[in-house]
Amino acid sequence: MACAKMAELILTVLYWLILVRALISWVNPDPFNPVVQFLTRTTEPILQPIRRLLPPMGIDISPIIAFLAIIFLKSFLVATLFDIGMRLR
Repeated sequence: MACAKMAELILTVLYWLILVRALISWVNPDPFNPVVQFLTRTTEPILQPIRRLLPPMGIDISPIIAFLAIIFLKSFLVATLFDIGMRLR
């Protein structure tokens, strides 16, 4: 069960980091701002592979794809880990 809770916590934090980065990108933030640099360093390893798979478009929809993947993982991976933990008790 601890693995399920940890996975859920990590996925929730990633969700919020990606959301904040997407919202901040609308206002053209200062790239030298430490908060912006932190958001970029933590979310770019997730968003960059998605961007490589998508065809070039006028807007970046990689955060939307990442949100869907995170929701999928929270729905199925965390639930599966939780079920396995309950069966091992």
